[in-house]
Amino acid sequence: MKGSGEADARDPRNLARHSVGRRETPEPGRGRTGRAHLDPLGGRASRGRRAPRHATTRRSSLRRVVRGLYQDPVEILQRTFEDVGGYDEIVALRDIPFQSCCEHHMAAIQGTVHVGYLPRSRVVGISKLARVVDAYARRLQVQERLTAQIADTIDEVLRPRGVAVVVKATHACMSTRGVRKHGVSMVTSRMLGAFREDPATRQEFLTAIA
Repeated sequence: MKGSGEADARDPRNLARHSVGRRETPEPGRGRTGRAHLDPLGGRASRGRRAPRHATTRRSSLRRVVRGLYQDPVEILQRTFEDVGGYDEIVALRDIPFQSCCEHHMAAIQGTVHVGYLPRSRVVGISKLARVVDAYARRLQVQERLTAQIADTIDEVLRPRGVAVVVKATHACMSTRGVRKHGVSMVTSRMLGAFREDPATRQEFLTAIA
């Protein structure tokens, strides 16, 4: 025969009484930590209730910082032109300004990008190159990856004879924290195809952007 205590505990009418004080595992995104990470970008922790004005402003600001996540750089380069009179020399676009955010310290990265490519049979509108830069820059980034992504995407879509990308930027994490060194800039480059294999072609590009 089962004890009265066990029977009492299994009585549905008494479940609420026995559950008092029980710690429930929080739903993902509902705990304090999850809310802090999800709320700024419109996570589900904010759904079902009206967000304070400051929270809405914060989400809007963060969306601007990472708006590149909602853009497809490959799609940007899809429209090309073939009627260029047989032009097959370097196309270089220099001093494209950009702003990004360091994924390690959430600090600003600002600088310029120089892009060059050797067309094979088609070219792309120069504004599209600037849009590709912006699409990759407007994310949480590191400069090395930003440089590689720009070059690799242009190479993948346009299939030119070569691609060259040089990025020069300042990092707020160097000037506002840690070593606090001002006036320091970082330069990264990625050379593909003819720009990597032919020193003369690479030098021609570097001279054009100097």
